[in-house]
Amino acid sequence: MDLTETFSWKGRDVAWSRIGSGQPVVFCHGTPWSSKTWARFADALSRDFCVYLWDMPGYGQSSKHPDHDVDLATQGEVFTDLLAEWKIDPPHVVAHDFGGAVSLRALLLHGADFASVCLVDVVALRPWGSRFFRLVHDHTDVFAALPAAVHAGALAAYIQTASFRGLDADELAELTAPWLTEEGQAAFYRQIAQADERFTRELEDRLSDIDLPVHIIWGEQDTWIPLDRASRLTDAIPDASLRTVPNAGHLIHYDAPAPLADALRAWLQPFGH
Repeated sequence: MDLTETFSWKGRDVAWSRIGSGQPVVFCHGTPWSSKTWARFADALSRDFCVYLWDMPGYGQSSKHPDHDVDLATQGEVFTDLLAEWKIDPPHVVAHDFGGAVSLRALLLHGADFASVCLVDVVALRPWGSRFFRLVHDHTDVFAALPAAVHAGALAAYIQTASFRGLDADELAELTAPWLTEEGQAAFYRQIAQADERFTRELEDRLSDIDLPVHIIWGEQDTWIPLDRASRLTDAIPDASLRTVPNAGHLIHYDAPAPLADALRAWLQPFGH
């Protein structure tokens, strides 16, 4: 799904789009992904909801200027202001990976108003980051200087580890394509360089303050953010519910699309038309 609208924020162009009608549902992607991971699910839910997709600055169809910060703190501010720009009723927020920390920062630190939150294999509790992610973080300059062909091979191998069943050629091409241009390669390593666990540390003691419906969905074979984080997160958030999905890794959208769609609809249906 192409994002047809643009929100200007402190020199950044934030691409977004909406489809459907009804109660608002906002999808937040993670890294190194974009709103494309949620496109099929957004389309299906648009029969009952007004669905919003957006790409964080530095990702997807949004701007990737080398001087612009793309850390979690910045993304949380962007999301808060984007919600204000939309002037919508408190939305149901569905977040994956870094999108979880971005959404929780908007909610807990910036006063954004949500109707509910669904957290899918999210970055929220320390420690986080795969072994490759941490290696790149510690040696960003070296990796950023890789020849394009070497970068492409390392990127494909890295992204494959997010899937339990394995990605087919078309899926892998879709997920790697944004990072294979000269601009994209620089942006890929820049977002890893700016990753910092202090941005989730600032949230951890506030999770118990959440007083809205929260549902957690997790792939049981997630090796990027293992299943124990789901249990810890469920315990940390009052009255949160948890559903685990077998035979699914971190890219649950690709490993188990039908179970994920069922879980999302089961969670959101009571809030629909």
